[in-house]
Amino acid sequence: MRLYVKNMVCSRCVMVVKQELEKLNIQSSNITMGEVETVYTLSKDHLQKLGDNLAALGFELLDDSKQQLIEKIKNIIIKQVHQGEEDSHRNYSDILSKTLHKDYSYLSSLFSEVEGITIEKYIINQKIEKIKELIIYNELNLSEIAFTLGYSSVAHLSNQFKKVTGLTPSHFRQVGRNKRKPLDKI
Repeated sequence: MRLYVKNMVCSRCVMVVKQELEKLNIQSSNITMGEVETVYTLSKDHLQKLGDNLAALGFELLDDSKQQLIEKIKNIIIKQVHQGEEDSHRNYSDILSKTLHKDYSYLSSLFSEVEGITIEKYIINQKIEKIKELIIYNELNLSEIAFTLGYSSVAHLSNQFKKVTGLTPSHFRQVGRNKRKPLDKI
């Protein structure tokens, strides 16, 4: 049985969900960001108990197919921005279409309708959080960050960063840590 879990956006979230499954003696065959595959079909009681336990931890079991697709889109974007280093100049529309086997225009309009922002804006917000993280850790300079995240130039990165945060990257470096958002709150 495949379950979709909202707000499951990092490896720590996967670990927490796995622990909840173990507490309820629910065997899983695979757990990834946003998805859980159980060995057997769960009863309504098990689903309700799991849903309640996950809700207490800030997660939500999704049963609506549109919500499940939105969560898949978000998880693909989060993975690409925060963990994907193989191609810094990736085309998100191609990645989403190929991975989800759906036309990008459908995905885009569904995402905008349900989330109230475009996929592009969501990608920008995720990139800005990644930039904040990289600035705080101070491992890369702005040129390297721009290249890693697929920006055409440092100026483009800086302009977008200031437009979203109200701060220049150098000013953010000074005020730093208090300005980051958890990934599930973006």
